[in-house]
Amino acid sequence: MSTVPLPELNGAVDAYGDYARETLPALISLESTQGQEREVQALVHELFAQAGWPGEYRAIPDSIFEDEEYSHGDFEQPYEGRYNVVASRRGVGGGRSLILQTHADVVPAGEWGQAFDPVIEDGRITGRGATDCKGQIVTLLCALKALDALGVALQGDVECQVVIEEEVGGNGALALIRQGCSADGVLVLEGTDMQVHPANRGAIWFRATTYGKSLHMGRRHEGVNAIEKMMEAVRLMLEYETRLIAASQGQPMFARYANPVQLCLGTIQAGGWPSMVAGECVLQGGVGFLPNTRMADIKRDLLDAVMQTEDAWLREHFKLEFPKLHNDAYQIPADHPLPVAVHDACRELGLPSEVFGWNVSCDARLYKCLADLPTVVFGPSDIRQAHAAGESIGIDEILTGAKALALAIAQWCGTG
Repeated sequence: MSTVPLPELNGAVDAYGDYARETLPALISLESTQGQEREVQALVHELFAQAGWPGEYRAIPDSIFEDEEYSHGDFEQPYEGRYNVVASRRGVGGGRSLILQTHADVVPAGEWGQAFDPVIEDGRITGRGATDCKGQIVTLLCALKALDALGVALQGDVECQVVIEEEVGGNGALALIRQGCSADGVLVLEGTDMQVHPANRGAIWFRATTYGKSLHMGRRHEGVNAIEKMMEAVRLMLEYETRLIAASQGQPMFARYANPVQLCLGTIQAGGWPSMVAGECVLQGGVGFLPNTRMADIKRDLLDAVMQTEDAWLREHFKLEFPKLHNDAYQIPADHPLPVAVHDACRELGLPSEVFGWNVSCDARLYKCLADLPTVVFGPSDIRQAHAAGESIGIDEILTGAKALALAIAQWCGTG
């Protein structure tokens, strides 16, 4: 049980209801898609300063483009003027340290014309990033402000990280890890509906290319159609998916999911003219996988699956690449003290929270896989809100999340 009295904590957090109601719309209104994060990070920096936790801008060097873990994309830009924000609070000593991390970047509006015009109605705030993850930023701030208002002296140090480029693969978090950030535990805030996730599914995108011999359709049988060759490659990839699913059965943290792993065929482009035999076909897709499989295994096994073909042309004219998103899977034991602390906080509040693996990929895996830090994902609202038109979060969800987060921080870091 926490050393922070629950009635006092409830009152302290609830006092920030108006703060959440004002702050989250201000964050949502700033269109922080990739390359446009400067304004929102300036506001985040200001919010930490107003809370008495002066933050600092952490530059991301362009040399990160060369990092083997960097996630390349179609819209990558130089990092000049685009920062992570880090705010630290020193503990009084004798406790465990904690990184609290979330992200300020969002996906584009798509067809949702009002995505960056926040609306408050019936106790809910609607707008892009409400759940993923600007609502998490406000949750974090409310939790810390409440602990300070109660005069809670934490023993362990707390470092708050609000990063960019989570949505394109985690390059902001990667930069901080390469710069040496470390702690006894990491709590990544995402919309988990208050479930405690000490494990994440992995996800990797692939690009497959088949090459043919392009001729006029009147000479079709003298050519080699790259589309037809891709059809054979797809057949073999889907057979591989069946084997991957079978190999993933019986993983305890993911047993509740009907389809915890998958191979997705996302986009396909081929040819250039209807009356020409297609000379090239490009398929892009992704593979989801569990911690029992490493990302390197996926890369190898997917290629091996296609190379099993009896089609000699396909074997010699097929290329498989992984140039974009590559999120490895991770897990720590469910009974590790970090998920236990977060789960105990939820139980103290009477929340229907459980500990299990998350069938989603996020920044968390970088802290565990690259820095070997115990990492848990947790936060208010449901991930099904993320990236959706009408994305929203309840103010009561933010406040409940802040209460659980404050209790978890106090239990993990200790109080003096």
